[in-house]
Amino acid sequence: MRAFRAVAVLVLLVGPAHAQTQSVPKYGEAAKTKSHQEMQADKEAEKAYQRSLGNIPNRGPTDPWGDMRTESRAKPVAKTSSAKRPKTNNPAN
Repeated sequence: MRAFRAVAVLVLLVGPAHAQTQSVPKYGEAAKTKSHQEMQADKEAEKAYQRSLGNIPNRGPTDPWGDMRTESRAKPVAKTSSAKRPKTNNPAN
């Protein structure tokens, strides 16, 4: 019974792996020629793809941090000390 289970597990694991190797062309192997219907289907799929690209609106590059920065940097305001202030004849000071 154990041998039957081991064989069943092996068959279940080997089957999908074997199926994957069937469709992948080997290195140096010539590509299969497509039939007229397959070529027409590929052309139609390409046309449909190009049409769908035309439906996408053309937007410029987006900047996610654009709201956080300004175009020109603000210059720091220099603090003037009371000793360097020009004296005025204003009696309020």
